[in-house]
Order: sequence, then C-alpha cells, then structure tokens
Amino acid sequence: MTVATQFKNIKTLIQTGSGRYSRLFSFAGLGIGVLLLLSSVQMFINIQKLLRQGPAKKSGYDFISITKTITNETMGQVEKNLFSAEEIKLIRAHPLIEDVSPLIASQFRMQLSAGEVIPFRTDLFLETLDDDFIDTVPPSFRWQPGQNHIPIILSSDFLEIYNIFAPAQGLPQISQESAGSVGIFITCYGNGLEETFTGNVVAFSDRINSVIVPKTFLLWANTTFGGVQPETAPRLFIKTKDANNPELLRFFDKNNYRVNKDRTKFGRVRQTLQGVFSGLAFFGIMVVLLAMMLFSFYLQLVIARSKENLQMLLILGYSPRWLAQRVAKRFVPVYIIVILLALVSTAIMQWAFHRFAMYNRPELSSWPHWIVAAAAAILIIFSVIINYRLIHRMVNKLF
Repeated sequence: MTVATQFKNIKTLIQTGSGRYSRLFSFAGLGIGVLLLLSSVQMFINIQKLLRQGPAKKSGYDFISITKTITNETMGQVEKNLFSAEEIKLIRAHPLIEDVSPLIASQFRMQLSAGEVIPFRTDLFLETLDDDFIDTVPPSFRWQPGQNHIPIILSSDFLEIYNIFAPAQGLPQISQESAGSVGIFITCYGNGLEETFTGNVVAFSDRINSVIVPKTFLLWANTTFGGVQPETAPRLFIKTKDANNPELLRFFDKNNYRVNKDRTKFGRVRQTLQGVFSGLAFFGIMVVLLAMMLFSFYLQLVIARSKENLQMLLILGYSPRWLAQRVAKRFVPVYIIVILLALVSTAIMQWAFHRFAMYNRPELSSWPHWIVAAAAAILIIFSVIINYRLIHRMVNKLF
C-alpha cells in the first residue's frame, strides 16, 4: 500500500470542517497582504527607473550648487551666510559627496562694457572655481599674470536675459555663435588702482549661473584690487554620483543648505513616493503575519478536534513526523495558490500601469521585475516552513 493510499484511508479522521471562516479569512488576508507587498515592491522599482535621470551629468557625476539659507535672524550677518574652510572640509567628507569646489567671488568693483559695438555698460561680478566643475572648458580658458586679455565663460541664462531686455533698450540681440566675436572691456577698481582688460566669451555654461573667469586671474585680481584673499565662500559646487539621493537631500536640509530644487526635484519626488510604498509594503507584511497567526489558530482548532483520532494513529504506529507531513500537505497547495494568484494580479497591474498609465515608456517593462518573483518564491518557502513546523509541534504535543 502506497503512502498516498495510506493517508487517503485515514485523512477522514482529521476534522477540518470546523473553523471554516477562520480558514477563509486567513487565506483572504494572506492574499491581500501578499498583493500589497508584491505591488509595493514593483512600484518601488518603477520609481527607481522612472526617476533615475536627473540633471545632465559629466563623467558620470552630478554637479549642483549649494548656499546657506538666509533667514530673518541671519540677515546682515555676512559671516554666518558664508561657508568657512572647516565647513567645506566637513561637507567634502560626506560619503555621498565626491568633491567640493568653492566659488570664489570678486572682492573689488568692476564694470563691463562692449565698447562702440554694443553701447552697454554695467557693474558686474566675477566668479571662479575649479575647471573640473565647469561643463565646458575650452583650451583658450587660461590666464597668466601680465596678460591683458581675459577669457570668459558666460551663463547661457545671462545671454537669454540680455536678449529679452535688449530690444527695449535699443540694443541688438546676440546669438551664441556671434557672442564670442564681441569685444568686451573689463575695468577693475580698488586699492587705489584702476586697470582695463579686454576679454571675450569663449564658452557658455548651462550649469553655472555666473560670469566665470580663470582662477589664476581672479586670485591675482582679488589680491591686487581687493587687497584680500577670502577664506570663505558664498556658495559651493558639489560633485556627487546622484544629486537626487534622498540621504544627500536630508543632509542638505538638516544643515539648512539651500539647493536648486529644480535640479533635485526628482530626488524629492522619489523620497516621498518611496516613503509611501515602503509604508504600504510594511502594511502588507503586517497583514501577511496576521493572516498566518489567524491560520495558526485554525490549525490549533483542527488538531484539538482531531486529538483523539491522531493519538489513535500514533498508537497504531504512525510516526509524528509522517503525520505532520501529511497534514501539512493538505494546506500547502492552498498557500501556493494564494501567493501565485497575488503574483499574477501584480503582473496584471504592472502591465496595465505600463500600457495605459505610462504609455509604454521604454524605462519600464510590462512584466514584473525578477525581484518581485523572487519575493513571491521566498514567501512560498517561508509559508511552507512555518506551516510544517507549526503542525509538527502540535502533533508532538499529543504524546
């Protein structure tokens, strides 16, 4: 007589009819919890893929500027709104930050004009930082003491602003291609000195909103016309592998550093959505655990009602392990079916999300991620092990 035939002859002795509502509620709760968990994991992965693209990168890194937030309490207290050398060192030591470059500002008065070609004159400021942080650095962006000509990298936004107000002032509009041919005169004042330099725009920057000159020039000019070489900086440029990393954004917020929110909006959206779906996943895990607890109560009821029959089988020579395995196999298929149905439901939701909500965006797949399938497999194994161990312990108590 086979093992299957043996158990078929005695399984009627195990009374499973009672507590049917507990069983149904436990399986329903298990299905809902698994569905919440798997769908949250899939949506978490979708968020990572959709929001992976942030600001334009150079050599695989993001570059963003940070300043200190000026409050009503710190207004007029310039030193509190500048980054000291110690603060720069601490920021550079952060594990998510690869490097830091302070933007050195001009410490003297200067005027910029375009001569007779464009009758335009304005007081302006200059800044400089390490070349590695600038998105476009042509070979001509060099300066040595004694050189009268200064190469300039101009913000693309500055040229756009000029072209907006130029017609109202009777000034000609300028394209990026022709801007490099316009001669610029830079007059520096300070420390009892006055000197005029020539210059021209050698490149435009989409990353830095400023007028950038070579560091060698500004260090020399600050000493010559300003009489000082500042040890603090009003803003810093950060080099990081992911400017949208939620942990990095929390570091900025904690230290009251202001960062361009448009550059990090992906990270802030991701931070919020990750919190939502992490909460749903946690709730799903709790529902799964509660469903298993409810099912354990149902098993205790089944074993208690079948106690005399099971004791008789043990007396007849059936081993506790064999009986536990046979009883567990009555419920294991239901566990597997419930979890597989939750996985299929997650696959259908992902297909609908990709097809109708995301219009087949290439970043996503219509199929669930392999991690979701792996999570379902782990849940099946976990359920089988817990189910068997629980029944085995109950059967052993019958001795």
